[in-house]
Amino acid sequence: MSGPLRLVPDEAGPDWAEQTMQLRTLPRQRRRPAPPQPADEGPDVCADPIDALAERLADVCADAVHPYEIAAFLESDGLTDEQAALNYGRPDSFTLAEELFVKIDRRYPGPSAEFANPWRADPWRCVVRGLVFALPGLGYLLGANLFAVDRMRFGLPSGMVALSVATLVSWAWNQALAHRSYAWLGRGRRRAAGRCLAVGAPAGALVAATASYVVGGPLASLLFAAGQSGYLAAATVLLVLGREKSLLVALAPSALGAGVVLAVDVPQAVRTAVLLATLGLALALATREVLRCLKAEQETTVLRLPVFQELPHGLFGLAVGTLTLIAGLGTTIEQAVGPGVLAGTAATPTGPAMVALTLSLGLAEWLLFRYRAMAVASLRTSHTPGRFVLRTGSVLLGCLFTYLTTVACLDAAATVLWPGAPTLGIVQLGALLVLGGALWLALLLNAFGFSWSTTLICLAAAGAECAGLLAGYDPTVLQLLGCGAAALVLTSIAGPALGRTTRHR
Repeated sequence: MSGPLRLVPDEAGPDWAEQTMQLRTLPRQRRRPAPPQPADEGPDVCADPIDALAERLADVCADAVHPYEIAAFLESDGLTDEQAALNYGRPDSFTLAEELFVKIDRRYPGPSAEFANPWRADPWRCVVRGLVFALPGLGYLLGANLFAVDRMRFGLPSGMVALSVATLVSWAWNQALAHRSYAWLGRGRRRAAGRCLAVGAPAGALVAATASYVVGGPLASLLFAAGQSGYLAAATVLLVLGREKSLLVALAPSALGAGVVLAVDVPQAVRTAVLLATLGLALALATREVLRCLKAEQETTVLRLPVFQELPHGLFGLAVGTLTLIAGLGTTIEQAVGPGVLAGTAATPTGPAMVALTLSLGLAEWLLFRYRAMAVASLRTSHTPGRFVLRTGSVLLGCLFTYLTTVACLDAAATVLWPGAPTLGIVQLGALLVLGGALWLALLLNAFGFSWSTTLICLAAAGAECAGLLAGYDPTVLQLLGCGAAALVLTSIAGPALGRTTRHR
């Protein structure tokens, strides 16, 4: 979760902002309909002039899903109600459109090059994004000795609380920062996006590091938290600007170092040097990309974006971070606060589960693109609104089933490769799947503008799980209930809302 998923197509290209929404447009405007000319010869037979109009607008009428679409086209051509009455003998343009809709058979064309589907995603790019979401976890393996596990603070290993607080602050801040930067990029303001990242990314890292310092802990763990905050800020910059490969290069030292650590014992000084190398590369690459944005052409018009609109996205990042931390550290927290739980009790095997969840984020992004692409295609192939609802609903369930199945397979593979990790039980696997399903549905609804709804639902689930965890309840059961309820509510919202055609045009 180094940054939010990008739901704008072709973001890395120079003209991606202009290509973001390739909406279907009506055919080129024609001249105002003229009254039919009388025949030169033959008997004086009064033919209905609507026949000639229907022949001329056959393609438009055959493609229309409602008479109002034809009426809108007629009005765009300049046809008024007076002209409809004078030239065609109909009281208004809507009556004329209804007769044209009945007269012409429906011939819905399939997707064509003219109306290209904008929601295309490169599968390999999604794979790279999944890797850059998962590989930062290797840093915890390299920095494990920096935490005083033999000392306790708030009932937890010393330094864990400070690192958790810094992580939550970074996720919330960077989620809001990324959304604001995307808003600037979507309006073609690359220079403004660069200024936003240049100011917001260092400020977020400073706020997160300060939060960890206020909580307190060993100096080594506080330095690790500060370094993590700096990395997350740099990763947000690179992900927003579409530089996933650069971030993958920055993570290479940590990936190689973690492989060496698993094979042989490495001194802590070497581990720290590897972590600093990753941090330095990430900061250098992010600085280079920001400077490139600042060198973009200066905008001539002044445009302001309210800061308040970033609030739901920041709270969403906080809620998602809390749910994820409870899934990863819930058993440890239970041992710290639960009076009936003995320290050292075997913990739930959350390590492989967290690896599976982070690796699946690349697939989650691809499925978000896939859903939007198939929904847009359904607009051109569904004959009725009811058929469209059924098709989009089946696409939604299919994408969700594919994602959850992949998460389960990744968890099984990670459990086999993880040294000494027990297999997840039915309850633990169910808790992992409802967490993944809730997060995917929340990201999907966020992409369609339901930011406040998804934020409040995820915050409610996170608050309920935190309260139950502090009361000493089983974290796995809490996750199963909290995330399961959130997933059900999100599904009940997604079905009717995304079944409306106006959401996909």
